[in-house]
Amino acid sequence: MTIWVDADACPTVIKDILYRAAERTKTALVLVANQSLRTPPSPWIRSVQVQAGFDVADNEIVRLSEAGDLVITSDIPLAAEVIAKGATALSPRGELLTKENVGARLNVRDFMDTMRASGVQSGGPPPLNARDRMQFANQLDRYLAQQKAQKR
Repeated sequence: MTIWVDADACPTVIKDILYRAAERTKTALVLVANQSLRTPPSPWIRSVQVQAGFDVADNEIVRLSEAGDLVITSDIPLAAEVIAKGATALSPRGELLTKENVGARLNVRDFMDTMRASGVQSGGPPPLNARDRMQFANQLDRYLAQQKAQKR
């Protein structure tokens, strides 16, 4: 299993949680971004820089991810694509996206997109808070523990 990170939009505090989890569980962690990223020295952590452009990093994650992988992203269309390949997606706020719930999230996202295109001001998501970080860390730990148990 590999953890793929849509790193251009991933908050630093979430990356830090991921670095510690990758080291602790000896799980491959790959950050994909259209800019150079500094990562801690580790045999488990690496970054991939892609060219700048709309959805270039997303497309690379879709191309490289496999069934059983975990993708960290707040991008619902990206989550839907990797889930269709058999991967699981986890948002930086700790929401686990699966084939059972990603369709509904995609519908809400598309509806909000339509509303914004028609001029409705919806604002963005609130800033990441301590509860979000805790929910992310807990969900990540649960997922990694389940994966480890399935290997046995």
